Amino acid sequence: MRALLSVYDKTGIDALARGLAGAGWDLVSSGGTATVLRDAGLAVTDTAELTGFPAILGHRVVTLHPKVHGGILADRADAEHLADLERYGIPPIDLVVVNLYPFASDPSVELIDIGGPAMVRAAAKNHAHVGVVVDPADYDAVLAEVRAGGALSEATRVRLAAKAFRTTAAYDAAVARWLDGTPAGGGLAGPASGEHTAPATDTAAGEHTALATGTAPGEHAAAAEPFPQILELAYNRVELSLRYGENPHQRAALYRARGASPWWDGLRQHSGLALSYLNLYDADAAWLLAYELAAEGPGAGRACCAIVKHANPCGLAVADTPADAYQRAFDCDPRSAFGGIVALNRPIDQATAERMVAAAQADVVIAPGYEPGTIEALVAKRKNTRLLEAGPPQRDDRHLRPITGGMLVQDQHHVAADPATWRVVTRRRPTEAELADAELAFRICAWVTSNAIVLVKDGVAWGIGAGQQNRVEAGQIAAQKAAGRAEGGACASDAFYPFPDGIEAAAEAGVAVIVQPGGSVRDDQNVERADQLGVAMVFTGERHFLH
Repeated sequence: MRALLSVYDKTGIDALARGLAGAGWDLVSSGGTATVLRDAGLAVTDTAELTGFPAILGHRVVTLHPKVHGGILADRADAEHLADLERYGIPPIDLVVVNLYPFASDPSVELIDIGGPAMVRAAAKNHAHVGVVVDPADYDAVLAEVRAGGALSEATRVRLAAKAFRTTAAYDAAVARWLDGTPAGGGLAGPASGEHTAPATDTAAGEHTALATGTAPGEHAAAAEPFPQILELAYNRVELSLRYGENPHQRAALYRARGASPWWDGLRQHSGLALSYLNLYDADAAWLLAYELAAEGPGAGRACCAIVKHANPCGLAVADTPADAYQRAFDCDPRSAFGGIVALNRPIDQATAERMVAAAQADVVIAPGYEPGTIEALVAKRKNTRLLEAGPPQRDDRHLRPITGGMLVQDQHHVAADPATWRVVTRRRPTEAELADAELAFRICAWVTSNAIVLVKDGVAWGIGAGQQNRVEAGQIAAQKAAGRAEGGACASDAFYPFPDGIEAAAEAGVAVIVQPGGSVRDDQNVERADQLGVAMVFTGERHFLH
């Protein structure tokens, strides 16, 4: 039996090779991998000795040779194939162990692996006779099976072949995205990061792909194609066990986009039950919202707390301290806050923890950190609450949503309109404080499921009406929840008001200014009605439907 080993990531390769040699296998290798194995005291046949041909073109061509690929691809059940092997002196290869250069680490032409994927695909194609290993995590199981039975079972070869093809598919997708001008880690596809390759390690000369020359990512694309003809998607399953899906009878798993580094990648859970599908879904919405509102606009640089329930904020506030931000967000809608997701963009201090202990239980609390003693205080009162610690979130470039048999793709949702371009369309002009409330209300409204109305006063979203089939009822819900606390503040609508009744509902809630996109055929009627009611109104020119 014969194994060909040529790897970028050398993790565990000497132990695997030693085990194979101990089971009577011959070892073939090249470049840096061969050096590692020889340094470990193992007998290794170099590919140059096998092929009779040295590495050429700066090591771009090392294993691309009939004596390598013939030995991998030969069908042992085909008499003509066996005759060819004998005629040309090609020894059969029974196991191929290859992992690829991590293209996303520094995308360039010289990091586009050729020899590695060629060997992987050849071995995977011939899985009836050849095993292929692309992930160091599989070494122990492969070696155990070899020791037990002398070779790999058919089921194992098939499983490893499927994994190999997923690896090369993802690798090619990453290269294609780079050539299109899209960053390899842009959230749609990327290199085999995490599942098939470990963090980069030094590679000696002679490996199947040469070292990077530093070509700039995307330099081959004059302009990135936002929606390419073929959309490559590749994800790795994350080793984070989810309790269940949207409901307990549904199974669920979490996958990471190849090359992406999402906020939950370094997530630390300090307490509570295992996370469920909805815990993560809602936590993602809350975490993004808390940080986005604190990044620009009236909330810039301030403490922000978002309380989310079923992907919609039910409480949101910005303040000078995290304790005040939390308390105001909770006070928006204490009933809905029960069992919700609490996200704070500041570490939780003692004052904040005391407020949380006194309030209704949250399913999840997520913050960038916890001051000493706060975790113990929260756990003592809320033992089932999941206390999460994570780094700042980064948004994906594009938003994907599956439909039956396909995928809808769009630019990522964001507030693009500059408040400096907004138009006051009423006789009454809003004050500076009212405009600040209007901007915050509009930014929050963009995160609320349509139809949406948000009422804000002094940095607090006192009333949020979400997901209604008509705008009037969304406004009524927002006004009911605000209960007069938004008087003198702002009302934001995610889309234009089709009729003046929406203007009247906002005025009844006591707001001083309405902010909306405008664009209705009845805009003139709406402006006239706002003037009659003494309410200022601002047009943003930007709609924010969210589904």
